[in-house]
Amino acid sequence: QWQQQFPDRFGSLSVSVNLSSRQLVCLDLAAQIEQVLQETGLTAEYLKLEITESAAMNNAEAGKTVLHQLRSLGVQLYIDDFGTGYSSLNRLYDLPLDVLKIDRSFVQQLDSERGEYLVRAIANLARSLGIDVIAEGVETQEQVLKLQSLGCYRGQGYFFAKPLNSEAVVQLIC
Repeated sequence: QWQQQFPDRFGSLSVSVNLSSRQLVCLDLAAQIEQVLQETGLTAEYLKLEITESAAMNNAEAGKTVLHQLRSLGVQLYIDDFGTGYSSLNRLYDLPLDVLKIDRSFVQQLDSERGEYLVRAIANLARSLGIDVIAEGVETQEQVLKLQSLGCYRGQGYFFAKPLNSEAVVQLIC
């Protein structure tokens, strides 16, 4: 609907969808998503699929196959809540990821030296693997500035916008 209502603005809007660990091992998931893309007319690059770090690591082999299939469609793949699970760096390297989302718990620790070190290390690791970084749970201007100084230039949280219903989103983009 929004593609038709706001064709001049839709190029900068994307849709993010959380995938469950159960969906991640569904071998026909890519075919299902491809069908939805065709039915809706949504361009694949505007679909962001988010999986938790735990789901990606717990279902490593089956998940890796499905993620590669999804990547071949052109959708973007995000690891959500990074830092809350038990990632193997080798597995992280093996996955076709576009974005790593740093869990809000790390953003809340930015007032400590240890918290700063952790965020900087995660951002550097991701960049070295060719993966972009988004900090979750950003609530203050101070956090934005600190994140930028640590190499994290994208954020998500109440500082930017609170969750909105569809009517409020329309008001925001008009």
